[in-house]
Amino acid sequence: MREWTRRSGRPAPNDTTATTRQDGGVSVHIGYAAMLEQFPPSDAVAYAELAERHGFSGVMATDHFQPWLPQQGQSAHVWSVLGAIGARTSGDFGPGVTTPTFRTHPAVVAQASATLASMYPGRHWLGIGSGEALNEHVVGEYWPEAHERIARMFEAVEVIRKLFAASIAGREVRHHGPHFRMETTRLWTMPPVAPKVLVATAGPVTARRAGKIADGLITTGGPYDRLAALIARFAEGARESGRDASTMPRVLQLHVSWAETDAEAMRNALTEWPIGGMRFSRSDIRSPFEFEQLARTVRPEDFQGRMLVSSDPDAHRAHLQRHLDLGFDRIYLHNVGRNQEQFLEVFGREVLPGLRA
Repeated sequence: MREWTRRSGRPAPNDTTATTRQDGGVSVHIGYAAMLEQFPPSDAVAYAELAERHGFSGVMATDHFQPWLPQQGQSAHVWSVLGAIGARTSGDFGPGVTTPTFRTHPAVVAQASATLASMYPGRHWLGIGSGEALNEHVVGEYWPEAHERIARMFEAVEVIRKLFAASIAGREVRHHGPHFRMETTRLWTMPPVAPKVLVATAGPVTARRAGKIADGLITTGGPYDRLAALIARFAEGARESGRDASTMPRVLQLHVSWAETDAEAMRNALTEWPIGGMRFSRSDIRSPFEFEQLARTVRPEDFQGRMLVSSDPDAHRAHLQRHLDLGFDRIYLHNVGRNQEQFLEVFGREVLPGLRA
C-alpha cells in the first residue's frame, strides 16, 4: 500500500510546474475537472490547486443546481467557485458547461464571464450547453424538446457574442429573438479581448453548427467512433465559415475511475458515477432520487466502451493518448472516486509525463 502525501501551499504567479509536457517540450493540455456535485466548494478549489502542482494544466468546473445522485451530496454555485479557482491557480479555467437559457439569462452569464475574464486576463473561457432538466426545471418553466433546447442554446450564444462585441467597442446593443429579449445595454466591465465561447455538443448536426459559429467545441467521453465523427463534423462547419478547426479549441471532459485495485475502481464507478454506465438520454430526468433508482440497474459491463475503469496507469495513459490522437487539444480529467489526492499524485507522476501530441 502506498503512503499518500498532500502538497500544500500556493503556486507562484509564474510557476511553470502546471504545464503538462510532451516529447520535445511542447505542452499537452490535460486539465482537472472539478466536480461540484461531489465535493464542497472549498475542497474543489483545494483539489484544483493540488492538480496544478501535480502537472495538470487548467480547470473545468461543473454547473449544477442539484447533484446527479443524493449521495454525491453537493451542488455549489459554479461562478462563485470559479472566482476562487482563478485566485488559487495560474492556468485556464471555465464552466464546462453552463446553460444560459433557463435558470440564467444569457446577458447575466455574459456579465459573469466578462468579469472573470477581466480579473484573470487570458485565462477564462465560457462553455455553453443546452442543459438537463435535473438543473434547469427548478425555475418552473416548461421543459422543451431537444430541438428547442438546442435552438435556445444557439440563440443564447448569439446574445452573448453580440454583447461581448458591442461592449468591447464601447457601444450598446439590443436583442429581440424567438426565445430571448435584451433591451439596449452593454457590459460596463469588459476585458479588451472577449472570452472564447465554446459550445457543447453530443451530435453531428450540433457539432457542425458549432463549427460555423462558436470559438470551439466541448463534449464528453464516449465511444471513439462517435467522438471522431463529432470532431470531423465540427471541422466541416469551421471550413464552411472560412476557419481552420485545427486552430480552435476542441475540448473533452473525460470521466475515468482509477484506484489502487480494479475492484476498488469498479466500486467507485458503481457508487459515485453510475451515470457513466447509463446507456440512455439523461436530459429529461428531473430529480437526483430518480437517478438513484435508475443507478440500481447499472452493472459493471455497462461501463465498457464508455468509461475506463482500471487500476493500471498505463491503461489510463493509453486511453488519454487515444483521445489526443482523435484531435482533442484539451482534456479535462475527472476521476469519479473520492480518492482525489491519490489520483492526482499518481497521474501527475505516472500518466501525464508520457503523453504526446
